[in-house]
Amino acid sequence: MISAPSPEAPRSVTILGATGSVGASTVDLIGRSPERFTVEAVTANRDAERLAAIARQLGARYAAVADEAAYPALKAALSGSGIEAAGGAEAVVAAAARPAEWVMGAIVGAAGLQPILTAIRRGAMVAFANKECLVCAGELMMAEVRRHGATLLPVDSEHNAIFQVFQPGEKVRRLILTASGGPFREWSRERMAAATPAQAVAHPNWSMGAKISVDSATLMNKGLELIEASHLFAMPEDRIEIVVHPQSVIHSLVDYADGSVLAQLGVPDMRVPIAYTLAWPERMETPCAALDLARIARLDFQHPDPERFPALRLTRECLRQGGSAATVLNAANEVAVAAFLEGRIGFLDIERIVEGTLAMIPAQAVATLDEVFAIDAEARRRASAL
Repeated sequence: MISAPSPEAPRSVTILGATGSVGASTVDLIGRSPERFTVEAVTANRDAERLAAIARQLGARYAAVADEAAYPALKAALSGSGIEAAGGAEAVVAAAARPAEWVMGAIVGAAGLQPILTAIRRGAMVAFANKECLVCAGELMMAEVRRHGATLLPVDSEHNAIFQVFQPGEKVRRLILTASGGPFREWSRERMAAATPAQAVAHPNWSMGAKISVDSATLMNKGLELIEASHLFAMPEDRIEIVVHPQSVIHSLVDYADGSVLAQLGVPDMRVPIAYTLAWPERMETPCAALDLARIARLDFQHPDPERFPALRLTRECLRQGGSAATVLNAANEVAVAAFLEGRIGFLDIERIVEGTLAMIPAQAVATLDEVFAIDAEARRRASAL
């Protein structure tokens, strides 16, 4: 495990996925405390102009776009800055390999697996906001973390909350993940069938990207978090519960054998968990509002409805099956959500496509990342056909 630097030594950081919502929040926090950090590298998928602006703002040494077609624009935008520019998937992996002590893994989708694994293999401190790391390759990733002495710092508010109150070695009875319930928390199945992409991405509490917002609407996001939590905290599926908490104030809880239940509370602002990982094991100031419980006045809880939100059933089944099941689930869900956002399928078709793809590809053991990629590709082909 990497020790924290002294207060006098700025922490060197790399941001993989700097132009996304998590990346932007990370950039904001670093920009507010420039004396605490030096920026080794920043990456993006294809937004060259925005990435160049971030690289210049933070004084990064290296900037890379995954889309090779965007490389000329990035190189031109960084001309005269002294910042090295690069393009292509290999260039993003190279960014992860550079000698930053702390790496934000915020690349969405399976594209984030190889860069994050690269950072893990050099023993870095990795703050991960990429669900696919543990959903698609949880056993592989955790084995590599142990082998190379890396440190995983969860960015998702729920896992970050558990991380803050989790006491290794203590007798943990349950992990309790909270869910806002999404924009369709009280909608009937009939009403959800007619839901539009605009309605699905209108999350009531959090400001997130389109894909994760749709996952919150189906509750698939919470199911994926359940899989992540099982790997991250070595907890079996039947000891992880999900409870709907519309106010998004309690971000998750740990129930101990003596009856003590520890929770982390805070305003629904992603900069809170990001800041915790960015300064870990210390804490840093953020511009986030103070929690005003008197103004909130009440905290509500209810069990999720598995009939209206079958994604939770599907994810639990995949976790019990193990092996490649969760890889198939994730790939099919990505394909289906993209089709929904493009207006090609209805909202309830997402779960139909995911379940249908799972039925076509039996779970199997996976031993390498190449096998994960092969299963991921096959699942995408099957889901696209559906």
